[in-house]
Amino acid sequence: MTLAGPAARAGTAPTSAVAPPVAPPVEPATDLRIGGMTCGACARRVERTLGRLDGVTATVNYATEKASVRHPAALTVDRLVAAVEKAGYTATPVVADPVPAPPAAEPTPTAPASGTAPDPPEDTAEDRAAGAALRAQRFRLLVCTALTLPVVAASMVPALQFRGWQWASLVLATPVVVWGALPVHRAAWRNLRHAAASMDSLVSVGTLAAYGWSLYALFLGGAGTLGLIHPFHFTLTRGDGGNQVFLEVAAGVTTFVLAGRYAEARARRRSGAALAALLRLGAKDAAVRRRGADGRFHEVRVPAAALAVGDEIVVRPGEKIATDGVVVEGSGSVDASLLTGEPVPVEVTVGDAVTGGCLDVDGRLVVRATRVGADTRLAQMAALVEQAQTGKAPVQRLADRVAGVFVPAVFLVAAAAAGFWLGTGGTAADVVNAATAVLVVACPCALGLATPTALLVGTGRGAQLGILIKGPETLESTRAVDTILLDKTGTLTTGQMTVVAVVPAAGEEHDDVLGVAGALESGSAHPVARAVARHAAERLPALPALAGFTALDGLGVEGVVGGGRTGRARALIGRPLLLERRGIALPAELAAAVADADARAATPVVLAWAGRARAVVVVSDTLRPSAAAAVTALRGLGIEPMLLTGDRRPAAERVADEAGIPRAITDALPAEKVEIVARLQREGRVVAMVGDGVNDAAALARADLGLALGSGTDVAIAAGDVTLVRDDLMAVVDAIRLARRTLAVIKTNLFWAFAYNLLALPLAALGLLNPMVAGAAMALSSVFVVTNSLRLRRFSPLAGTDPAPAPGGRSPAAARPPAEPGPAHAAGVRR
Repeated sequence: MTLAGPAARAGTAPTSAVAPPVAPPVEPATDLRIGGMTCGACARRVERTLGRLDGVTATVNYATEKASVRHPAALTVDRLVAAVEKAGYTATPVVADPVPAPPAAEPTPTAPASGTAPDPPEDTAEDRAAGAALRAQRFRLLVCTALTLPVVAASMVPALQFRGWQWASLVLATPVVVWGALPVHRAAWRNLRHAAASMDSLVSVGTLAAYGWSLYALFLGGAGTLGLIHPFHFTLTRGDGGNQVFLEVAAGVTTFVLAGRYAEARARRRSGAALAALLRLGAKDAAVRRRGADGRFHEVRVPAAALAVGDEIVVRPGEKIATDGVVVEGSGSVDASLLTGEPVPVEVTVGDAVTGGCLDVDGRLVVRATRVGADTRLAQMAALVEQAQTGKAPVQRLADRVAGVFVPAVFLVAAAAAGFWLGTGGTAADVVNAATAVLVVACPCALGLATPTALLVGTGRGAQLGILIKGPETLESTRAVDTILLDKTGTLTTGQMTVVAVVPAAGEEHDDVLGVAGALESGSAHPVARAVARHAAERLPALPALAGFTALDGLGVEGVVGGGRTGRARALIGRPLLLERRGIALPAELAAAVADADARAATPVVLAWAGRARAVVVVSDTLRPSAAAAVTALRGLGIEPMLLTGDRRPAAERVADEAGIPRAITDALPAEKVEIVARLQREGRVVAMVGDGVNDAAALARADLGLALGSGTDVAIAAGDVTLVRDDLMAVVDAIRLARRTLAVIKTNLFWAFAYNLLALPLAALGLLNPMVAGAAMALSSVFVVTNSLRLRRFSPLAGTDPAPAPGGRSPAAARPPAEPGPAHAAGVRR
């Protein structure tokens, strides 16, 4: 975002008029909230169902549980809902909150806002319902875990089989199979009614078969005899099936599946938080100025949603600007960092454009609304984030992709096994025993553990290293990433203004001029002033006294500084233009220092008193210490780094030079960042994006992999796939390495889980595995998966290293081609 008006103080170049608003999104589609989906196969089924309607195209996002549907005007929403319900799911139109009517009647004076604390988050009814559902899942998982552990221990370890252990196991396992697995059974029944199959079908049939046979063996067979020790045979023994129970299989599979579902639900809920966080940046209400019957202006506070174009809004220091508009009265500084990431506030005055969501730092402003509601820049950025999220279909697990073939195949194998044993003279118990062995051995215990255990261990290790990975979709995204886009301010740089040089004029002492500059700037809250005051306070024992302080409207500050060798004098510090207006010339050495700072895209402020310029203080945003090492490490991973920023070319070139990045894309507005990501993707690249600001949110969501710095805004963090809490750019490298390592473990787990099924199924069908051995084999496969996943606990981060020289012995700066401007090349747009 750019705010027009008098040039920002401290030497920045004058900004142009406000950047054009983000292009409105294409006419919105009908959005439906889909209920009842349990895996990616469900999302595909809903898409196919809607796609069968004439003229309809649909995208269903399993992560957000929403469908974006484009359809002819003649096709009603009710028909879309009916089609989804016919497929066995629920659908509810997503309706925007109604705009409240403005309050009527008597205007009342409005008290100035106090403080600058942000508005507290407001939970919607949907948020509360989602939270309640997640808590219910967690409660179900904890209860089932507590009941399952003793059943598995007693069934698999003969030494623990006390007198009557099998009946105790029945008491503990029954609530797990009936109540714990109820969501799975419901989903399986829905699939059956619609002639479909998923992992729910196999889990339901496997657990019910194991539980049903256990009931038969306990009540009608010999397994209920007190004092019976569970026999252990590698092969099926004819006539011995009635002594076997498989309660540990029924309860264990259920609990493992619930654990995986709970982990998925948590990831899905977090992935939908970006849009809500973005919308919460806006002001909740505004003080509208209206002329009363007495001809005087009065203020009335109205909800921000009730604002209309032309309303005049009074904004006081510490308040957010409620909507996009133009300043018609007053002047002051506006902090746009929530939207731009730029740490330096911009001075605005009458005629300047401002954007809703920005904070009034100082000065009373009256703003005439020019865009409201969905037309505002903040709302359009929210739409970009939502569109990017909807367009990123979640990567489906391998188990879900093969479920449609695997489940019917298991049923066929079980039926074939039953027929074989019946045809060879086996008893009814033998037939049931063989079929049950097939179903038990095919229960996807290892398949259910393959992803969640690796994900939990990997993300747990990541949390220890300051890396928060949101879910398995993120891991899939890292596999083929070959290009990474790095934001500048707050990402490659620290995002904090720092004094990088103090240049005294001839005959002046360094500490003297620094003391006067620090004293003057101590009276201002401007980021540049804070940097100068902090630098002086850290290096001097005390600062001179300050009196008569005056802020000079976007140019600098002035005051009487006393004490020290300089005596008592009226001094001023600010932009070079301030001295020019006061008729104070810069000596050659100071003019050279200002020119050098401008060339390096730094911010020079000039100090003067008694009619003479005394020093130049240069302030700049500095490169993170780990930036160059991180860029080198990314190249070592086969990833090409690029700088993507809304800042001007000189600043971008300086940062790219210092970090060793070979390509810089500059002057990019938020919407253009999204288009740049999309353009690289169309070129066949797999793109990762690293950012920290609100205007990075849409690009983070659009990229194949979004990495958000934890020191950035909540919106960027919520939109990214990975959040980097550690204030170190090497965390980007470690995040990609950890995600790839975790994905490799998941693939290994899945391979052996499927290999186990492919080997065990024929053995069970031929009678070479009795159900007890099948259960033991399934347990061993689970142990393997867990043990393999635990290797991720030993993952070690990389240490920072000096960047390697560019090919041919040239420095990174020399090897870097010229910076590439963004599509708009809008001068003055800062990021």
